[in-house]
Amino acid sequence: MKKIVVALVALLSLAGTVQAQTVKDLLETLKVKWNTPTEPFKMIGNVHYVGTDGLASYLITSAQGHILVDTVMPEATSQIKANIEKLGFKVTDIKYLVNTHAHIDHTGGLAEMKAASGAQMVAGEADKPLLEGGYYPGAQEDTALTFPPVKVDRTVREGDKVTVGDVTLTAHETPGHSPGCTSWAFSVKDGDATRSVLIFCSGTVALNRLVTNPTYPGIVTDYRQTFARAKDMKVDVLLAPHPEMYRMQDKRAMISDGAPNPFVNPGEFNAYAATLEKAFEDALAKQTADAQEKKN
Repeated sequence: MKKIVVALVALLSLAGTVQAQTVKDLLETLKVKWNTPTEPFKMIGNVHYVGTDGLASYLITSAQGHILVDTVMPEATSQIKANIEKLGFKVTDIKYLVNTHAHIDHTGGLAEMKAASGAQMVAGEADKPLLEGGYYPGAQEDTALTFPPVKVDRTVREGDKVTVGDVTLTAHETPGHSPGCTSWAFSVKDGDATRSVLIFCSGTVALNRLVTNPTYPGIVTDYRQTFARAKDMKVDVLLAPHPEMYRMQDKRAMISDGAPNPFVNPGEFNAYAATLEKAFEDALAKQTADAQEKKN
């Protein structure tokens, strides 16, 4: 299944040349992995994985309340609720719902979780209209990509903070994948050490059009600014919206009492961002060549 998911994500990156029906079929296949349950667990410090096998959702806890970062597909939202309770926490203690980017696979359960928790909804400023409209940028009419709209209570820009108790998340603007794509940085305790954590929004091209009729104006500049910013980020623990982006399951299997936490891997984020940058430039070159060929 892992190989299938990787192959499908690669195909989706060529979505500028894929017919709408094909995209819908691919998404239906991806949902098999995305909606498969997995047991919740403590990752490091006060960070807990409460998502599915194929889509990440993170519960960051404190004595004064919790922050939930991202949800999953609408039909799998009940899994998040159950996972939170399995770990001994309450949905009603969630104070903030925080989003990385406004795509169905990470926003599908936000409206339901907001109603269940009473939490405040926080997202990147440029993604607010997408979240409140429930659609993919540049694809308002594509019903395969729509999701339940959610009211955004607060928008953030670079350096803005979300705090509950002793937990503070700092927003970093990393646009491209979506207009308001936001990565979230914070610190956790790992034994006697303090580790820097980054929940990276994403840097993949995915369904985005980069040329001719771009998904949104300025998208190429946004991607390049994000990759430039990534080079200066110092991260001990990389997390992301899709668990395969940071080999979550492999690391989870390595967790052992008394052993170093496998999620601590300084330099992993910078290496990963470099691969994303190359993939972006390759996709841009291909889309540009395809557009030129159509003109000729």
